Amino acid sequence: MFKKLAKYIKEYKKQTILTPIFVVLEVVMEVIIPILMAKIIDVGIQNGDVKYILEIGGLLIIAAILSLTFGMLSGRFAAKASAGYAKNLRKAMFHKIQDYSFENIDKFSTSSLVTRMTTDVTNVQMAFQMIIRILVRGPIMMIFALLMVISISLNLSLIFFVAIPVLGVILYFIATKAHPNFERVFKKYDKLNRVVQENVSSIRVVKAYVREDHEEKKFKEVNDEVYKNFKKAEKIIAFNGPVMQLTIYTCILLISWIGSNLIVGGEMRNRRTFKYYHICLANTI
Repeated sequence: MFKKLAKYIKEYKKQTILTPIFVVLEVVMEVIIPILMAKIIDVGIQNGDVKYILEIGGLLIIAAILSLTFGMLSGRFAAKASAGYAKNLRKAMFHKIQDYSFENIDKFSTSSLVTRMTTDVTNVQMAFQMIIRILVRGPIMMIFALLMVISISLNLSLIFFVAIPVLGVILYFIATKAHPNFERVFKKYDKLNRVVQENVSSIRVVKAYVREDHEEKKFKEVNDEVYKNFKKAEKIIAFNGPVMQLTIYTCILLISWIGSNLIVGGEMRNRRTFKYYHICLANTI
């Protein structure tokens, strides 16, 4: 399936390749920024070296500008690649429909084909954009974050090695529960489009037989079905935010507690570096 869909990238291969590259560069800059800030605190401020602070501060500004630039470029290329991909996909679907046999035409309703070419293609477009941006950014950021926390303290890194699998299991459970509801929503979309199509194409008949109230009632019923299924799915997805926040703040509390004990015990010598890093690392989950 992925191989079949990937062939419609066509002339947007350049943007598709450049997007992950700029995402990786953006992540690298975001990792460099806390390292430079730690150097300013640990070396510049501690030794009172103003020249060193200005030098590292200049590098910090350059890294921030580069991070912003890479982020903007990755967003631009991702938008162009995903929009072009959706365009090619719609075009291919339209031409495919023209070649349908009478059996296929009887099997697929007009409303279903309209849904496939509008709502479904839009969902595929959004998924494609997330794949070439977020799916690349997430693992790269996690790897860099784990390397940073391991370089500071192996004991602290155990917090992340426990939190990440737990978070993954919970998010997988949420996704599996919400998926059936979204499937029902897409089926209801077909019905909704069919009701609208029938009402619009037969508007003269509806008015001639004074069936406006009946058509409004029919539309309201199917519209309410879409609303109820969407609401049920979104209620499940809504747990995603609190779970993420709970994991993040739990990690911050554990890092503060364990890190403080390590500092008091003499296992961690650089307090300022630890204080800055533990906030940055916890927020990368």
